[in-house]
Amino acid sequence: MKLALIGVGQAGGKVVDALVEYDRLTQTGFVVDALAVNTARSDLMGLRHVPKSSRVLIGLSRVKGHGVGADNDLGAEVTAEDVGDVLSAIDDMAVHEMDAFLIVAGLGGGTGSGGAPVLAHELRRLYDEPIYGLGILPSKDEGGIYTLNAARSLQTFVRVVDNLILFDNEAWRQSGESVESGYETINTELARRFGVLFGAGETDESAAVAESVVDSSEIINTLASGGVSTLGYASVELDQPKRGFLSRLAGSNVEEDEGDAENRLTSLVRRAALGRLTLPCDIAGTERGLVVFAGPPDVLSRRGIERGRAWLEDETGTMEIRGGDYPVESKYVAAVVLLSGVYNVPRVKELQAVAIEAQRDMLAKREGSSSALDELVDSDSDSLDSLF
Repeated sequence: MKLALIGVGQAGGKVVDALVEYDRLTQTGFVVDALAVNTARSDLMGLRHVPKSSRVLIGLSRVKGHGVGADNDLGAEVTAEDVGDVLSAIDDMAVHEMDAFLIVAGLGGGTGSGGAPVLAHELRRLYDEPIYGLGILPSKDEGGIYTLNAARSLQTFVRVVDNLILFDNEAWRQSGESVESGYETINTELARRFGVLFGAGETDESAAVAESVVDSSEIINTLASGGVSTLGYASVELDQPKRGFLSRLAGSNVEEDEGDAENRLTSLVRRAALGRLTLPCDIAGTERGLVVFAGPPDVLSRRGIERGRAWLEDETGTMEIRGGDYPVESKYVAAVVLLSGVYNVPRVKELQAVAIEAQRDMLAKREGSSSALDELVDSDSDSLDSLF
């Protein structure tokens, strides 16, 4: 599936940078073009793989290239004011080659959380291609303002995109891990998942032909449920000696090898769906799903693919489970599970509850500050009156 990537804000730009790097290293070809949008000049300068000509600095007249300071409202305002500059850059993209837009943003900051929904709204008005979002949720220890930003942005973002895939930093954060290494882990995980998912079907003529092709229409139909989605991934290293030419000559072992391949794929689906999802949730009640198996063609068992898909149907309770294989020469075999239209998501409910409480506290403090200021002004006025 061919994508035009747009990173908004610091986190969005870094994730897009990682996706471009992955696409180049693996020569997958799912990235048609990439754009980074930010209010902070330093963040744009720190990117390594998005071309300088594809980096757009907005809000220059308002914030002078220094960012919006986690101000969600200001992020939305400057994006709306300078959206013409962003759309001009998008006009230079090879839009005719792509299947969809993917807008990536951290939902806890100011530029991404405020600007991404604004940009999605404009793209939806101008283009017929699907507009997807990838939102990064802040961890609990990042502070109340970031939680409030995420809750507010989530409500807006999910309504203006065709589907919103979420990644929860809280679920992936490891104790003792530095901020920089934590972001690198997140970017790597996202690149791997998106690379397998959107890379399926984008092989050249010299590549092996899939038994069951996963093309862009399969992904689009899965994401057509709307709402919120999550991605799961699992992989295993292959035992190379068992896959050699000599093993194929040993006829007594063929059935055992096929059985091993079938069980391997079924196990991978279970691990991908029940393991570390980008957004932890109860998979029962998922509206639609897609499973993609990637690896050398001789280990992608057709029966294993069917069994894995059937298992996912049983666990999610929906018959709308699509799936197929993605033949690629590798010493690993992997499974990516896309669960679309999930709704039993504790983290999102928690975000909303915390945001409501934070908003109440902020209003109470503002009222208290206003009262204290009135008292201070009145007190100063009485003191001045006594002097005259």
